[in-house]
Amino acid sequence: MASRFTLKEIAHQAGLSLATVDRVLHGRDHVREATRDRVRAAEAELARQYAASRLEGTKVTLDIVMQAPERFTSAVRAAFEAELPLMRPATFRARFHLAEVWDEGALTDLLRAIARRGTQGIVLKAPATPGIEAALADLAGRGFPVVTYVTDVAHPLRLAYVGMPNRRAGATAAYLLSRMAGPGPGRVLITLSSRTFEGEEARRTGFVDHLARHAPHLDTVTVSEGFGVNRQTGRLIADALERHPDIRCVYSVGGGNRAILETFAARGRGIDVFAAHDLDRTNTALLKAGQVSFVIHHSFRQDARRVALHFGKHYRLIEPSVGIEETEINIACPE
Repeated sequence: MASRFTLKEIAHQAGLSLATVDRVLHGRDHVREATRDRVRAAEAELARQYAASRLEGTKVTLDIVMQAPERFTSAVRAAFEAELPLMRPATFRARFHLAEVWDEGALTDLLRAIARRGTQGIVLKAPATPGIEAALADLAGRGFPVVTYVTDVAHPLRLAYVGMPNRRAGATAAYLLSRMAGPGPGRVLITLSSRTFEGEEARRTGFVDHLARHAPHLDTVTVSEGFGVNRQTGRLIADALERHPDIRCVYSVGGGNRAILETFAARGRGIDVFAAHDLDRTNTALLKAGQVSFVIHHSFRQDARRVALHFGKHYRLIEPSVGIEETEINIACPE
C-alpha cells in the first residue's frame, strides 16, 4: 500500500527495521498482524504531527467581554493570560473588555464594534437581556462564534457554555449550608448581582429547590441588582435585615461580601453560615479569616483551557473527537 511518508520516517516512528516496514507496505506474507498494527499506528501518528506542524503559527484572537466586579475579572484575566500561551498547535491571544457595570446599549454597541473590527471568537459573561440576545443573534448569523462563560444565553446563540453547572452548584451550596445551620428555623439571605444573569438565577433556583425538599425549616429571601458592588450591595442588605429579623445565614451568589459582613456587623446581627462563590482575592482572605464558612469555586485556568478547546474544535485546529469535560464544582473551607 502507498504511503505519504518515507520508509525511514515510518520505521523510525514505529521502531521497526526498514525491511519490515517495506514488507508491510507492500502487503507481503510472513508479517504478524501486530507488526502491521504498529506500522498503521506510526503512519497515523505521523499524520497528526504533520497536521500540527501545518497549524503551527496559526493565530486565534479572542475578545473576552465580561461584566463583573473587578475582583472577579482580574482573577479570570490572570487565568486566561497564564493558560492561553500554553495551548498548541495554534497561538491563542486575548483582548479584554471588562467592566463592573454596563448598560444594555453600551454592551450591545461593544459587541457590534468587535464584529466590525474583526474577531475569531467572543468569550462572553453578560446578562441575558433581550437586547443582548438580539445582538448575539446578529453575530451568530454572521458567523462569529461565541462561548458564554459562567452565565449562559439561549443555546442557538452560542457555540458552547463554559462554567459550573449552575443549578447543581446552588443545590450543593444548599446541602452544605443546611447541614451546617442545624435544625432550628430561620431564613437564608440570597444575594444576586442581578437576576438578568442566567447563571446566578440558576444557582438561586437550585439552592431554593433543595431547601424546599430537604430543609423546609429554612426560608429564603433574595436581594439583587447590587451588581456585586459594595456600596449598592450594602444598601440592599440593610433593607433586607430591617424587613426580616429572622435572617441567620447568607448565600452570596453575586459578591460584595465585605459589604454584606460589614452591614450585618453594623446592626449587631450574626451569621451562622456564610456560603460564597469564587476564590477571588476577597473571598480567599475572608475564608482564611473565618468570616466565610465555605466557597463554591471552579478553576479559572482550567476553564480558560476549555474555552480555547471549544474554539480549537470550531476551527478544526484539534481533532473533533477530543472530549471537553464539564467544569467541576469544588469546595473550599477555612482549613
